[in-house]
Amino acid sequence: MEQFLIDWEGPVLLWIQEHMRNDFLTPVLTFLTHLGDHGYFWIALTILFLLLRKTRKVGGLMTCSLLLNTLVNNVLLKNLVARTRPYEVVDGLHRIIEAQSDYSFPSGHTGSAFAVAVVVFLMGPRKIGVPVLVFAFVIAFSRLYVGVHFPTDVLGGALIGAVIAYLVCAVYRRKTGQKGSIWNFER
Repeated sequence: MEQFLIDWEGPVLLWIQEHMRNDFLTPVLTFLTHLGDHGYFWIALTILFLLLRKTRKVGGLMTCSLLLNTLVNNVLLKNLVARTRPYEVVDGLHRIIEAQSDYSFPSGHTGSAFAVAVVVFLMGPRKIGVPVLVFAFVIAFSRLYVGVHFPTDVLGGALIGAVIAYLVCAVYRRKTGQKGSIWNFER
């Protein structure tokens, strides 16, 4: 199964390397991917939400989602799956940032991004939620662009982070007695 995924995903990463990397995007996406290092950007955004009275409850949900995502993605799944990084197994793929110290699946950067962004999108002000969610997609793509994750690593991280965020929001709504779909939450 692992070889099948490498055979399918390797060409995608090589295509990105050959057709999308350029002198303009490389420094931009390298900078943006580093914003997600150790979850610093997402932690800072969560702290900002916690500090502001109007967004404090959403900040609490962001905290729960980020912590659960870190436990599931970075502590459990990365070590359980123990997937090799693509630059170690795809011939001709060159990473453009430093070698990563942990396993590849799932993408921790992407998981953290979606764990926070989906909470903000579902529960926060829409004018903030949409740009934060778009930024999560940019972070996810940046991990492919710099050559440190396979597409399924990024997809897995996004799905796990989004599901955790959705469940955190759904549990909060149930515990607080809010009725109706989470998508109709008044902001």
